[in-house]
Amino acid sequence: MNILDKIVDQKKIEVAERKQIRSILDLEKEGLFSKDNYSLASFLCNDAKTGIIAEYKRMSPSKGVINHQSTVEEVTAAYVANGASGLSVLTDELFFGGRMEDLVKATVNNIPLLRKDFMIDEYQLIEAKAFGADVILLIAACLTSNEVKQMASTAKNIGLEVLLEIHNEQELDHICEDVDFVGVNNRNLKNFEVSINTSLQLINKIPTTKIAIAESGINNVETIITLKKAGFKGFLIGEHFMKEHNPANAFADFVKQLNFKQNAN
Repeated sequence: MNILDKIVDQKKIEVAERKQIRSILDLEKEGLFSKDNYSLASFLCNDAKTGIIAEYKRMSPSKGVINHQSTVEEVTAAYVANGASGLSVLTDELFFGGRMEDLVKATVNNIPLLRKDFMIDEYQLIEAKAFGADVILLIAACLTSNEVKQMASTAKNIGLEVLLEIHNEQELDHICEDVDFVGVNNRNLKNFEVSINTSLQLINKIPTTKIAIAESGINNVETIITLKKAGFKGFLIGEHFMKEHNPANAFADFVKQLNFKQNAN
């Protein structure tokens, strides 16, 4: 059994437990459930911003603890102040050290907020909305194409945008009408190997009606420039900043380098 299978099995247990604690009706009564959502599509198409979806992540199965010192409040505020187009917040606790409360804390930034988790049940979509998310992630490797279609439809019906994550050409058939973004994860979730070529090989196979987002393995500004030229509008980056002692300064420095390079070109 690979790590992805382990995570999904654990997620089924967690979701079943949470359903017993809080019903969908209770979630729908939360104040954040009825808030106006921010559109990640609009933010990614704003040329005044970086296109970067900056991630808050404490740990990962492949790297262990990444950063337990920097708070979600200080890091996400700095991301936004320096031009992030969106925020991604890990909410998986066992494998990534995340918490649902991190989403709530990040809502003060008034920017599109992605709940980053392993979604296997429509309950999690309602939960995401109740805790302040604007966008949800559906991972093709965890779901059938029919499950993606159903969950994407439910997400759209409650006002959430949908990011579908794929890893290879075979998963392209998971793309459906209600998907807003197609993210290409350059990290193989089964063995954690990373290659930017995954994005470059798949970009021309993604429908032009979907906004393309590159995920993982983006460690320098030259990579973003290459991916932009290839057709990507968004760039999900987390570990590169979070592994630094001060993620806020790391992001600010990265954006300065990016702006310099782009203006030079």
